[in-house]
Amino acid sequence: MSTVRADAFGTGPLSRAAALIHTLVTVETLLLLTAAPGLAGLFLLAPEPANLPLAALCLLPLGPSATAALYALHHRSGDLTELRPARAFLRGWRLGAGPALKLWAPLLAWLTVIAFTLTHFPATGLPGWWASLLAVTGVGGLLWGAHALVLTALFAFRARDTARLAAYFLVKQPRATLGALSLLILTAAGTALLTEALPALLAAPLLLSLLHAGRPVIEETREHFTA
Repeated sequence: MSTVRADAFGTGPLSRAAALIHTLVTVETLLLLTAAPGLAGLFLLAPEPANLPLAALCLLPLGPSATAALYALHHRSGDLTELRPARAFLRGWRLGAGPALKLWAPLLAWLTVIAFTLTHFPATGLPGWWASLLAVTGVGGLLWGAHALVLTALFAFRARDTARLAAYFLVKQPRATLGALSLLILTAAGTALLTEALPALLAAPLLLSLLHAGRPVIEETREHFTA
């Protein structure tokens, strides 16, 4: 009769799949719990331009929560016997909440200004091409924010250094930027076609995909910008 080595337990394909599912479910649950006050307020707001500043306030907790989720997903284990996603999430939140807010809050403020201007564009008297420029600027801000969240989650830079690196990687790592753009388009399309709750319900898989897309950013940062 064949025997199974004790150290092989928890490392097979099925075990790795189960470990991934467990990690995703745990991280998703913790992300929703930590961001729940803001998300609840967001879903209660009427979809009116006047509520854009309130919507930005409701989204404030999402930055630290997303940073903690990225940290936990990056440090996940494929071994069923070594799963501690909740501990990793809480550690990521503790380390990254403050730095994340320093970048997330200004980004939300800037996106709110852009969205408010676009929803009241006829009253501005600006030429039509300004609307396109503002929209492109908003998308660029979201892509910059994606890089900044990944960098904040995995590295201990000062906020201004993270901001500069995120801007640098927008151009220096086009593959990572295009990957983030693809996720943004898919999320926007799914939200428009299915439900506004889709980004929240699929936050963990989306952030895991963002980590995979951001591998060039992570590798270059580790190689050239850390001691």
